[in-house]
Amino acid sequence: MVKISLITATLNSGKTLGHCLQSVKQQRIPIEHIIVDGGSTDDTLAIARQHNDQLACILPGPDKGIYDGMNRGITHASGDVIGILNSDDFYPSTTVLSQVAAAFSDPEVEAIYGDLQYVDCKNHGRIVRYWRAGEYRSPRQFYWGWMVPHPTIFLRKSLYERYGLFNLELGSAADYEFMLRLFVNHRISLHYIPKVLVHMRTGGASNANLGNRLKANGMDRKAWQVNGLCPYPWTVWLKPLRKIGQWVVRRNYQSEEDGG
Repeated sequence: MVKISLITATLNSGKTLGHCLQSVKQQRIPIEHIIVDGGSTDDTLAIARQHNDQLACILPGPDKGIYDGMNRGITHASGDVIGILNSDDFYPSTTVLSQVAAAFSDPEVEAIYGDLQYVDCKNHGRIVRYWRAGEYRSPRQFYWGWMVPHPTIFLRKSLYERYGLFNLELGSAADYEFMLRLFVNHRISLHYIPKVLVHMRTGGASNANLGNRLKANGMDRKAWQVNGLCPYPWTVWLKPLRKIGQWVVRRNYQSEEDGG
């Protein structure tokens, strides 16, 4: 079985880290879990140390932000496959990582992804948005605003070694640039697991107001430029507009769950 390394970047994550770590502990296969802290001033590190028995290491800060923390963790990871689990995210079932490991038992699989559910920060049973990613067929999907739910991506470590880490100059679009680099520029294949792999608590600064959205769009355009790619004029606007469909999917899903 492939060895999976998980990277969790933290910064004053005391309110959510314990739940995140518990969801990893409940997985049915052994995991190398690395905590990278950006210089927390709350009880984040104390909570992490309470889980020393399940952690490979805790890398203290400060650092240059969340993507720098992720890069630090990736360089320390020894697994064949690397996943990133944010400190306020958690796995919805005990079988997520065993399903991921099973997918990577095929040596031809280089990257996998799945679906993502946004849940209410106080009531985890309430689904706010359902990001049903769907099957990946062509890099052209990115030109029409399609995007992989980044928290659900697992990659072979060799891809980071071959194509590099997160570009810190891209700010909040660092994950978007990384996906364009791998899946559009270098045309890495993607394997889809049609199940919810991650629960994410609601929140996020990039969409908090119009000014932040405009700034995020500018960084999204830069993500295309640094890869020498030319998107359609509407590409970076379709990307956030696609989120509207996630609320529709959520309502349909909730109706199915309720037996409607």
